[in-house]
Amino acid sequence: MRRLRILLSAAVIATTLATTLTLASRGDTADAAIGPVTWSDEFNGAAGAAVDGSKWNFDVGGGGFGNSELQYYTNSTNNVRQDGAGRLAITARKENPANYQCWYGTCQYTSGRLLTSGKFTQKYGRFEASIKVPKGQGIWPAFWMLGDNLGSVGWPQSGEIDIMENVGKEPNTLYGTVHGPGYSGGSAISGSRTLGAPLGDAFHTYAVEWSPNLIVWFLDGVEYHRVTPATLGGRQWVFDHPFFLILNVAVGGNWPGSPDASTSFPQTMLVDYVRASAWNEDTATGSALKSTFSGRCIDIPNGNSADGTRIQMWDCNGSTAQRWTFAADGTLRALGKCFDPAGGALANGTPIQLVTCNGNPVQRFTLSAAGDLVNVSANRCVDIKDWNAGNGAQLQLWDCGGGTNQKWTRA
Repeated sequence: MRRLRILLSAAVIATTLATTLTLASRGDTADAAIGPVTWSDEFNGAAGAAVDGSKWNFDVGGGGFGNSELQYYTNSTNNVRQDGAGRLAITARKENPANYQCWYGTCQYTSGRLLTSGKFTQKYGRFEASIKVPKGQGIWPAFWMLGDNLGSVGWPQSGEIDIMENVGKEPNTLYGTVHGPGYSGGSAISGSRTLGAPLGDAFHTYAVEWSPNLIVWFLDGVEYHRVTPATLGGRQWVFDHPFFLILNVAVGGNWPGSPDASTSFPQTMLVDYVRASAWNEDTATGSALKSTFSGRCIDIPNGNSADGTRIQMWDCNGSTAQRWTFAADGTLRALGKCFDPAGGALANGTPIQLVTCNGNPVQRFTLSAAGDLVNVSANRCVDIKDWNAGNGAQLQLWDCGGGTNQKWTRA
């Protein structure tokens, strides 16, 4: 939720992925750095019950929150309540039951904004929620985070991570964004994904995985945006301290514009769950990657870490030449080097080698829940060449076909 944000403009860096582009899902097995759940709310209270006060606080008021929003945020169960079906309901209403005053005069709308400030903060990890957003012109739902030093350094120096934002005038489009000093409001660093149907038609899972010097955004398990310090072009990286979580539904504002005659009320955002998982920094030992086809492991021949060494299959032996780590930047590493498509090529038949990690996106691989080891840039699978089940078999990139010579498990 772009606190103090101004209208999203061309200055925002956007990455839009149409639904025709197929990307590999990043299953739970793909990133060893994500640890156990540290905090969650499953919203299993009775129908009409208030949220758990040990987990949530409320922002209350009608000051516009720096965005010229039109609603008055309350702490009433009329706006924020559990629905008795395992979901949180945040409801924006066209009403003013208590003569609330807003920045523009008598308030026209009420809604809810709840946050974990003072209850729960965390540095690094996975933060996700399953949400069905509302639909309507001028409606602005969000799931986001602010730095816990907000009170001492102010915004945007505190940093802001927007996990999910959607505006009614763009019902099919999800935005994920960071704000910091020199890149806030209309100059924020943003990525987006546009679906073939409105986000509000169904529940979707919105998540970020945040680690040292990397933040990655996911929609329904598929990555659509990532930011590193290099993305900021020399501006300050402020994502190195604990943040707290926020859920809200705004009405109006600089970005979405005001509701119009087409907007129906009430407007409700349903949240099935919110979860935070730890960042596990102890990933140095890695694990073997074993072929379902041959039962052998991905291996660096003779432990030779020289650039250009071709990767092979060999009997699993537990050596460091077979211990692979999925690093925070999306690379697959062993012996301090990276798993790499030779020459940066992405075509079918490109051999796999070991080289110095260089930051090139072609070195990013992900292990899907289905067991496919996928090069993210090529959207092709790591394949045992010629279905060779023996020691010394070579690896290559090839179109993902579901064959066992393209299936892998951690061992």
